[in-house]
Amino acid sequence: MIEVRGLQADYHVQRHGYRSIKEYLVSFGSKRLLERKRVITGMDLDIAAGECFGIVGRNGSGKSTLLRVLAGIVEPTAGTVVVRGRVAPMLALGVGLEPELDGIENARLCAALMGGDRQAMRRTVEHVRAFAGLTEEDLHMPVKRYSTGMMARLGFAIATTDDPEVLLIDEVLAVGDAAFQLKCYERIADLKRKGGTIVFVSHALGEVQRLCDRAGCMEGGRLLKVGGTHEVGVFYHGLLGIPVQE
Repeated sequence: MIEVRGLQADYHVQRHGYRSIKEYLVSFGSKRLLERKRVITGMDLDIAAGECFGIVGRNGSGKSTLLRVLAGIVEPTAGTVVVRGRVAPMLALGVGLEPELDGIENARLCAALMGGDRQAMRRTVEHVRAFAGLTEEDLHMPVKRYSTGMMARLGFAIATTDDPEVLLIDEVLAVGDAAFQLKCYERIADLKRKGGTIVFVSHALGEVQRLCDRAGCMEGGRLLKVGGTHEVGVFYHGLLGIPVQE
């Protein structure tokens, strides 16, 4: 279950238009010469246990920042965020994977970083072998040589090994082939049946309507519309100026 109240998230970015080279050089590490950019403003959101909630919106609307806040990677500037349950984030391809290690070594490392013992490491490796659809040659190759699709396969298999109670997905399934995407959708449905909560960010409305119970549309850091996937899709198309055929 996820509860968000009055969420505000700001970033600090380097200020442009320095008056001198000295000012530019001393700006690094100095908050006095940083500009604050508000990415999320005044958001309230409730997502129930066992619900798959989709988020759509244009690039730069705050979708990825919201997932990072839910994952605990970004601290909110204001407001409260409550996420109940073990969280498995899939926020970007390759994040959390060590490029010099191979797939098996990365599976063990991720399990260990999550506090797992040797049994958990073995379980993760077994799940990766069974689910990811990678050959043994692939699994013993450094991840830095993986294609984007192979990274998605490895990352999703690792993230979903032990039935996470909250799964956060940011577009990463889009790089997989159709067969693997179907496998992932079936795994997401299985997690839902077990009471897991899924937050799914995508530009593909068809995927959102297929997977999600409800959806929300973000624009300019605000959650402008929450409701059924079809009505949110119509609203989103309206923002983009795309005619909708009912």
